[in-house]
Amino acid sequence: MSTPRRAPRLVVLVANGITGDSRVQKTAIAAARDGWDVVLVGRSSRKKGELERSAMGPIQVIRVPVPQTLSRRPAREHRVRRTLTQFGIPDKSALARYRASHQAWLRSQTAKRNPPPRAWLRAHEAVHQFRLRAWGWEQFHSTQPLPPTGDWRTDWPTLLDIDLAFGPVLEELEPDVIHANDINTIPTAAMSAARLRARGRGCVWLYDAHEYVQGVAWPKPQQASGVRAAEREFIGRADAVVTVSEQIAEKLQTEYGLPKTPMVVGNSPVREGIRSGAVTASVRERAGVAEGVPLMVYAGWIGKERGLDTVIAALPQLPEHHLALVSGRMTPLLEELLARAEANGTRDRVHVVPYVAPYEVADYLSSADLGLIPFQRTPNCELSLPTKVSEYLHAGLPLVTSDVQVVRAFVEGHDIGETFTSGDVAGFTEAVRRATARRAELAAHIDEPILDDLSWERQSSKLLQLYRDLSGVAPAGPRDVPWTVQERPVTAPSTGTAEPRPLGGWRELGDTPIRLGLGPANYAGQAAAFARAICRDNTDVSVQVVMNKLPGSFDYPADVYLDSLRQPELDFQLEQLNRVLSQYTHVLVDAFMPLFGQLNGDNIEGDLPALRKAGIKVALLAHGSEIRHPDRHQQRHEFSLFSDAPDGIAAKLRKKAERNRRVAEESGLPAFVTTPDLLEDLPWATWAPLVVDVDAWACDRPVMQRPRPLVLHAPSKRWTKGTDRILPAMQALHDRGVIELRLAEGVAWAEMRELVRDCDLVLDQFTTGSFGTFAVEAMAAGKPVVAYLSEQVTKTVGGDLPIVNATPTNLTSVVESLLDDREATAKIGLASAEYARTYHDGTWTARQLTSFLR
Repeated sequence: MSTPRRAPRLVVLVANGITGDSRVQKTAIAAARDGWDVVLVGRSSRKKGELERSAMGPIQVIRVPVPQTLSRRPAREHRVRRTLTQFGIPDKSALARYRASHQAWLRSQTAKRNPPPRAWLRAHEAVHQFRLRAWGWEQFHSTQPLPPTGDWRTDWPTLLDIDLAFGPVLEELEPDVIHANDINTIPTAAMSAARLRARGRGCVWLYDAHEYVQGVAWPKPQQASGVRAAEREFIGRADAVVTVSEQIAEKLQTEYGLPKTPMVVGNSPVREGIRSGAVTASVRERAGVAEGVPLMVYAGWIGKERGLDTVIAALPQLPEHHLALVSGRMTPLLEELLARAEANGTRDRVHVVPYVAPYEVADYLSSADLGLIPFQRTPNCELSLPTKVSEYLHAGLPLVTSDVQVVRAFVEGHDIGETFTSGDVAGFTEAVRRATARRAELAAHIDEPILDDLSWERQSSKLLQLYRDLSGVAPAGPRDVPWTVQERPVTAPSTGTAEPRPLGGWRELGDTPIRLGLGPANYAGQAAAFARAICRDNTDVSVQVVMNKLPGSFDYPADVYLDSLRQPELDFQLEQLNRVLSQYTHVLVDAFMPLFGQLNGDNIEGDLPALRKAGIKVALLAHGSEIRHPDRHQQRHEFSLFSDAPDGIAAKLRKKAERNRRVAEESGLPAFVTTPDLLEDLPWATWAPLVVDVDAWACDRPVMQRPRPLVLHAPSKRWTKGTDRILPAMQALHDRGVIELRLAEGVAWAEMRELVRDCDLVLDQFTTGSFGTFAVEAMAAGKPVVAYLSEQVTKTVGGDLPIVNATPTNLTSVVESLLDDREATAKIGLASAEYARTYHDGTWTARQLTSFLR
């Protein structure tokens, strides 16, 4: 086996957004751990523009915009017929004018002293109605796609658009191996590998069939014909085929005459880390179900073919059992299922709980009693062992499954659950009762051989060997890449190389496909900053920023300022109701505040039914005290800010945090946090970093060159920053002439910016365990920042965060060490500016919000 000059390169190719696709992410991580140079290529949510680049540890992540050029071509064109049927009426507005003109003519004719004969008017009206019907008929039929032809290029040209976008990227990477996931990537992988070979670059590729394409109920006949034709044309050209079950492997070999049976690689959990204690809560705790109460769990996609209507219908006959539905978002189908539970009197026993990271799933589910797979008997459901089987078993849960072929055979063969006839409510009820009675016995059958075989470590080892066998190359040796590695922005390789991307303004609410409402808290102007970042990177979004304002509060930028004192007034409430429901398609709710004044209470919870009924997509945005639980924070942090809070504050914030967490859990809405410490309180949320105008804060003044460096501390409230804890020590250094301490309180923004630019060192907070807007602004100015960071925060944001970690007890020694090595401290300032531009200029934040906006 030859040794390549560089580490062999693997491109893991997928035509989705990567996020949430655990199989492709685990594939990339497994290969990186094995020593491969891995590039994970997926699809950007943008329709045009530059590539989006990020990283998962050593893994490059590239998302490619795919313009819908060929897939948007007119379906059919009948010019002569169109001339006859449309009567020169080009669109609906012209049609409205034509109808109005006819009505005006008719009224004028019937108002004459000697009106025309009624028969003549009726004939004229019949011609008019015929024209309307002909116009509508042509509009309908001219937009209908042509019937399938069997040629994928004609039937489903989306695959051509994907190839035009992905192909050049793939060929520039010059991979040794292409791992093409799912049917949408098979033409690109085949044609790019052929082009690379033609220019003398060795490249092999494998097709990973995640599902049985011929058996999927595709939503459009043209798509069904196109993807099936593409698979038929290219599967035989693959150097290897991989799939998820033996049954699909056998069908693929038989139907396409493949020389070898495709390799089976099940999508199983990573076993390393299970039972590590890293999960902050269990599904039982999230559902609020006491120990000893029977708890069934269903985790994963909620679709009609998943058979959950059978489960809901059976709950009245299972009065002791609760059901937890692990779902990433509220969907119309989920709302329908909950409505059915409400109707049959079981809604109080149905709990919607949030997703967790893939590597946490098994531990998260382990507090339940039974795992459910109530699938309907569709071809695709029949032929594979779904990921949730492995997840349930690694969680130690016996299964209750319908009689879909592969799952039933596996469960009955190992005696690890009970089965029932798909769709049979009585059968499901009896299966649950049997499984509950036999739970301990069934769980004991989930033994080591089963768990070893259903582990990603075991399954991926076959893939890693396949890469070697196909390509004839091998990596030099394994690397230390954790399975839990998180995707992050790409940090510029050296100081000063990050390209400036000014925020500018935001696009005012207008005629765009996405009309986003953002507010109404706008703490520290973050709603406005988010709006700028979103609009800069998404041309199809316009935004309205709303801010509740009390007399004397800062006027951060906004489109609409609401008088907080008018919240109880009905006129005010109806104004907001009309403004929101008539304009928005999406709303990012700031700090759980209501949108309609106090019409439905003082929390967004009361407004959600109206927003859902209006079809407005909602997400939650948390900043700090509205979700940070005082008691838990004090347990985790020795110097918690809540230990110094004024009387009554902690109790008030405890009540607010508990309510807001309940709303976040029960609503199933996407949740985002602006500071990483809040993931301790909302562990299923997504970190959308604080956004600052990096260019507005940037300065080129050197630091640490004064004999007596200027140290700045600027608390908004002393108890939230730990000011009184650190002030004596810093004042002592000031009195000794070691530093010049400057305390800035109640300072306007413009003056504060100048103070930051002029200082050498910034002391932020020493009580929360994280960093806020002021710390990011100081980093953007190139200033070294000292603050207290919790272990969880440093783990979340990664090792490149340049903030110097300190506590009130060691702050003196930390500051003295920074003064002793001034050159190194100045480099921290340079790294801080680079970090702020990489993480906090809004690019990554807009990227994190993509799944919500699309």
